[in-house]
Amino acid sequence: MLAFLRQNAPWLLAGMLLTFSSSFGQTFFIALFGGQIREDFGLSNGEFGGLYLLGTLGSAALMVFAGKVVDFYSPRQVGALVLLGLGIASVSMAMADTLTMLVFTIFLVRFFGQGMTSHIALTAMGRWFDATRGKAVSITNTGHQIGEAVLPLTVVLLIAVLDWRQAWLIFAGVITLIAIPVLWLLLGRDRVPQNTSSAKDTAPIRQWTRSEMMHDPLFWIASFGYLSPPFIGTSIFFHQVYMVEIKGWELSWFASGFSIYALVTFVFGLITGYCVDRFSARALLPYFLFPLAAALLVLSLFDSPWSIPLVFVLLGLNGGGFSTLFGALWPEIYGVKHLGEIRSLIVALMVFASALGPGVIGWLIDYGVALETQFLAMSAYCIVISGMLFGVSKAFIARQARETDLAKQETSIV
Repeated sequence: MLAFLRQNAPWLLAGMLLTFSSSFGQTFFIALFGGQIREDFGLSNGEFGGLYLLGTLGSAALMVFAGKVVDFYSPRQVGALVLLGLGIASVSMAMADTLTMLVFTIFLVRFFGQGMTSHIALTAMGRWFDATRGKAVSITNTGHQIGEAVLPLTVVLLIAVLDWRQAWLIFAGVITLIAIPVLWLLLGRDRVPQNTSSAKDTAPIRQWTRSEMMHDPLFWIASFGYLSPPFIGTSIFFHQVYMVEIKGWELSWFASGFSIYALVTFVFGLITGYCVDRFSARALLPYFLFPLAAALLVLSLFDSPWSIPLVFVLLGLNGGGFSTLFGALWPEIYGVKHLGEIRSLIVALMVFASALGPGVIGWLIDYGVALETQFLAMSAYCIVISGMLFGVSKAFIARQARETDLAKQETSIV
């Protein structure tokens, strides 16, 4: 691991910087300002969720077309422009004074933050690494965990002494004055892909296009699993202020749980990366939703503040497995030639799910459906989908074996 880190430090650090920067557009971060935003604009939970849905849907639609730019331009160029856009979006959040501007700002921070920054980082890792892809993706994803560990308490402290809009201006300065120059420096030299062969025969025989992937039934079945954490996890974090109120918890106590979440996600992400390189992402696919199901069960049944650490541990197990697993799964199955185009659709679907969750949950809250009841239903859903993913995993493995055997036969004939 140390040799791997030394040899690839600039590119891994750049990936971590991008995934950390995505935090400014992630739901857990925006939701920390949820109470102040709802108060300033006079919004209910459902109304704020609806506006969030509208802005995020716009970012998902744009991702489908804009995401493939990473197939044609370097991560250095695209990353710097995206971070600049995120900095401008942060200034816009500080200045938003109408509902129209609020929706447009949500669109900007979601597109440049949640969507493009992570997309650039993980597409680059999928293209730059092969036999060590799981390790590279898991290390790159630690940027997410650093953001989740540092930013919630930072926000709580800032809004205790400053106006929430001033806090956004501070973060805009961090992005534009620090993140962009550091990224430009780290990616001064492009990486030539290495380790392009693997003893596990994980390199795909076909280099799928996005159109071909969209006609693959296995992709859509697997998406039921892939889209569950964005829908559910985003809903939990988006409505955390409301959940804390009905549970009788202190927001600062709940926010401190993000440090536990980040640590567990970091550790389990590295473990998952090792397992992906050892066994393949396809083989691990059916297992990642079980911790999420357990976390939802705890949230639905217990009100004690002592359940907070357990919930964040379980969410961390899911988060570490999910981020690393799916960062490696798509290039493993569909190849790297059109990876930017492929991931742009996948990220768009993820953004759509993350938008739909808060909106749906918020509307159900407004209509009197208890949050605990919703958590229980989502837990049952995760268990059912996990059962389906066992069949999908076997089908992916069988198809890869057939393509590998066919390629060997063609090679022997030649």
